[in-house]
Amino acid sequence: MADNQFGRDAVSRRKFIAATGVTSAVAAAGCLGSAGSSTEPLTADGSSTVYPITSDAASYWNSNHPADDGEYWGSNKNSTAPGYDKIDNPDNKNLADYWAGLYGFENKDGSQPPFMVNVGLSHSGTGLEKVANGQVDIGDSSAPVSAELPDASQEELDKYRDHVVARDGQPISVSKEVYDAGVTKLTGDQVRQIYKGEISNWSEIPSYNGPDKEIQAVGRAVGSGTDTAFRKNMLGDPEAKMPGVDIRKGQNQQVQTTLSNSDNAIAYLALAFINEQQNPAIALELNGTTYELGKNLGSADYPLSRDLHCYTYEGTSKKEAAFINMLLSEYGQLHFVKPNDYFMLPPEERKKQRNKLPDPEN
Repeated sequence: MADNQFGRDAVSRRKFIAATGVTSAVAAAGCLGSAGSSTEPLTADGSSTVYPITSDAASYWNSNHPADDGEYWGSNKNSTAPGYDKIDNPDNKNLADYWAGLYGFENKDGSQPPFMVNVGLSHSGTGLEKVANGQVDIGDSSAPVSAELPDASQEELDKYRDHVVARDGQPISVSKEVYDAGVTKLTGDQVRQIYKGEISNWSEIPSYNGPDKEIQAVGRAVGSGTDTAFRKNMLGDPEAKMPGVDIRKGQNQQVQTTLSNSDNAIAYLALAFINEQQNPAIALELNGTTYELGKNLGSADYPLSRDLHCYTYEGTSKKEAAFINMLLSEYGQLHFVKPNDYFMLPPEERKKQRNKLPDPEN
């Protein structure tokens, strides 16, 4: 989305902070003890699809930008940070101090936030397992828990508290060489046939105008939300068999690299990991409608659209709520969802999600 003024091509300190978010989060968390704070960090782990959102948010949180830093946070008198004008911050609090302060947390470490946020990277199934086992506070998932844990009882599923923070228009992507050879669009049936192993050579696709070349069908690891969502939405069953898969990768980042380094690959991955110069998204014809990136791919009726989730377990603590509340604010959507090329939740949906959170202290 080249016209996104907060996109990945923007040159600013924001880009550097986001890129170093996890490393700085862990390093800063290790300093908390010497600073005299007894508050444990908030932890999250799971989906590589949700990771760019929560990781970027954690880097902002841990940096705890002051109110006069207009690029990241802004002043209530002279704000340049998108979405800040919707926030009532009369005391000009630092970023994390403001969001944590809504839930009664006080800053006792000067520029340090009231608590740090550490975000790990794995996949949805791991995140859901870790949050249930008490290993992390938030489980990031790009598929609903009912799809990720199909054998779980309703009693167990009810222990997960679902917080939808964004939407992804899951695209189909191919290697640049395949795209340049004419495969700029596929039908749903063609994609299904490729992943079922019924089409194995690009020459079997009528629009392909290149040398005889076998298809390398890339899949996500079993247990990832991206894989679960693709099977459910494209094949009709979250546990559908895909014998046409040649290689599986654990994270979206690895899928993107495989597409970029190959000349014959196809994959399903999160929208944030499309690069039009290396692994372009193709148009997809489904049920008589053609969906294209930049037009209607990701619209409400796009069959591969999916919610992105931050799950808590057996309720939502005030610490968890403070961070998730920031993600669900207009400020959070403009800084952590839109720049990663995901779709912001409409205001009425954000209000619904925020109503699930515990009431703030003030």
